[in-house]
Amino acid sequence: MSGFFKRKRMIKMVIAFTVSLLVGGVLGGCSAGASEADGKVVRIGYQKFGTLSILKARGTLEKRLKSRGVKVEWVHFPAGPQLLEAMNVGSIDIGHTGNTPPIFAQAAKTPLVYVGAGTPKPENEAIVVPKDSPIKSVKDLKGKKVALNKGSNVHDLLLQALDKAGLKYEDIQPVYLPPADARAAFTRKSMDAWVIWDPYYSAAEKELGARTITDGRGYTTNREFILASDAYAKEHGDIVRIILDEVKKTTDWFNQHPDDTAKLLSKQIGMDAEAVKKAITRSKYGLEPIDESIIREQQRIADDFYQVGLIPERIQVEKAIWDGNRVKTKQERTERR
Repeated sequence: MSGFFKRKRMIKMVIAFTVSLLVGGVLGGCSAGASEADGKVVRIGYQKFGTLSILKARGTLEKRLKSRGVKVEWVHFPAGPQLLEAMNVGSIDIGHTGNTPPIFAQAAKTPLVYVGAGTPKPENEAIVVPKDSPIKSVKDLKGKKVALNKGSNVHDLLLQALDKAGLKYEDIQPVYLPPADARAAFTRKSMDAWVIWDPYYSAAEKELGARTITDGRGYTTNREFILASDAYAKEHGDIVRIILDEVKKTTDWFNQHPDDTAKLLSKQIGMDAEAVKKAITRSKYGLEPIDESIIREQQRIADDFYQVGLIPERIQVEKAIWDGNRVKTKQERTERR
């Protein structure tokens, strides 16, 4: 365990330095402190796919915040863990990830809060193998090399699928790679399996002929979460609510316009429009207030990760929930009267 956390600290230092170089130019010399203090710039971390990436492609948030004198700065990340590392070092204010990265981030003391929750999308992540692989089921992964982005949403899928198949995490050889590197290794067949999410998943199916041995159904909700730095949410709750409102409008729009969304997003992220459309139409999207059932879902992941040693201590997800978009329990509503 000590080796793991030494590596974790080293990774944080490297990412902090890299982010400062990459993001510094984008922010045009704006310091993190200045951005949070005056609220004139909101820095949003986004990934290739998800509600924030589509919100960026549409450009509606910029138009809405312009009247308030607030500029939107977009910063791209390959996956959720890297995005939350940037939040940890103060380089972004808002971002989106799957259900697992916030667990690792909270365990690493990242000052974040959950501000919004997406609807379940278990169909949008899967364990895939090469089309001619002899692997037919999760049980066949014993002793095999399995590529995944450590701390990403698929980490929970893998853990649950192994458990249901009667395997332990130690029974496989996890190889931690970001999506681009994992795809290259998968293409070379130096990996036996790949645990991945859309649109990389749909692209692997279309372009590589990848075969799915299971998706997330029955294992995990695969929710998307909108997260904010604790300081930003406290100081600029009005901006957070506007962002959430625009995200909700965006999900309603692209549920109804999958073709337009695929064209818009594929151009932005440089991926095939058919693969993007397949990813979009696998399930319906939406945004929900965070209620007790969602908190329990996240707490179950945190407890499982603690049990297998993926995080060093038990965490309480409840402590990282923003009050501005949380459904109060009956007891809490009574106590406030």
